[in-house]
Amino acid sequence: MGKLSVDRKQIYHKVEPKNVGGQAIIEGVMMKSKNDVAIAVRKPDGDIELDKKKITPVSEKLKFLSWPFFRGTVALIEAMIIGTKALMYSAKFYEEEENTKESKFDSFMERVFKDKADDVVIYISVFISLLLSVSIFMLGPTVVTNFFQSKIKSAIGLNLIEGLIRLSIFLAYILLVSRLNDIKRVFEYHGAEHKSIHCYENNEDLTVENARKYTTLHPRCGTSFLFMVMFISILVFSLLGWQNLLLRFLSRIVMLPVIAGISYEINRFTGKSQSMLAFIVSYPGLLLQKITTNEPDDSQLEVAIVALKGALGLGEEEDTVDKD
Repeated sequence: MGKLSVDRKQIYHKVEPKNVGGQAIIEGVMMKSKNDVAIAVRKPDGDIELDKKKITPVSEKLKFLSWPFFRGTVALIEAMIIGTKALMYSAKFYEEEENTKESKFDSFMERVFKDKADDVVIYISVFISLLLSVSIFMLGPTVVTNFFQSKIKSAIGLNLIEGLIRLSIFLAYILLVSRLNDIKRVFEYHGAEHKSIHCYENNEDLTVENARKYTTLHPRCGTSFLFMVMFISILVFSLLGWQNLLLRFLSRIVMLPVIAGISYEINRFTGKSQSMLAFIVSYPGLLLQKITTNEPDDSQLEVAIVALKGALGLGEEEDTVDKD
């Protein structure tokens, strides 16, 4: 992971950050601007496949969803849907390479939902992901903390223990998956995503040479957002006291959009501000990115740049970019 320190000069830049973000996927990167999504995947034959689509955020249809604290939950759900679509898209290239047979579940979905089968699978996947995340990171810790009730009477103390358990599970999960070889590759593409965005935000030409010199850490990263969710949940739940288990279950679920909204606004502030306060607030999340990002090679940077150019409408990339 390298030294557990972050150089502030590497993180922030002189120009205002643009509205662009991304996600690492299987042998590729997804990049998203306000109304464009581009997915670049390095195929098994070495070529880069680029897929570009126009999108209309739900906040453009329902304006109130773009208001502060509303937009955090909307952004999280949209990111999960777009990210899952991108992940499934990238996986298809390697399923074809392995000659994977169609499963009975896939056949059933296609018979029932026809050409909408993929969309239905994506929404089911997002729902299951949310359900598992809430169960493991929100409900699980509050159940475990019940064992401390007889010894600790302070509501703040119990909420602090719950928060520390939640954070420990989160850190253990990240450390565990970071040891998997396939995930290490994804984390390299995650680093390539950040480097290319830094290059763009510093108004440099999007080339491998220019992107290579930047850090793999970025203050607006989803990893930092998730850490902020863990931290803010401790503060918010402490204000609610320590009710019985059923009420705690309900409060954890009901307050999740509120926590996501607050965390999003803080992450947005730290991503735009160049102040020392913003750096201090973002520092723990940046340290966590030492685990979730790895140094990419030049071929991975090339993929990230193709995706970023596609999302920004720069250049005239074709759907397939030939290898050197």
